[in-house]
Amino acid sequence: MREVILHPGEDGYWVVECPSLPGCISQGETKEEALKNIKEAISCHIHSLEEDNLPIPKEKFEVSVVVV
Repeated sequence: MREVILHPGEDGYWVVECPSLPGCISQGETKEEALKNIKEAISCHIHSLEEDNLPIPKEKFEVSVVVV
């Protein structure tokens, strides 16, 4: 399980990133497509780390919403 952050991009697409895997970012025309794409990106990212014998960062997160 990985935390992802989803937000609207400037081009009208949805951008989604996985903070625990730096550089693991994807997008989609809809939220659903963006989430489908990030799942694939996370899988590929972890597979690449394994192939290179690099450590896979553990997921540890705490979510807070701040209202200003």
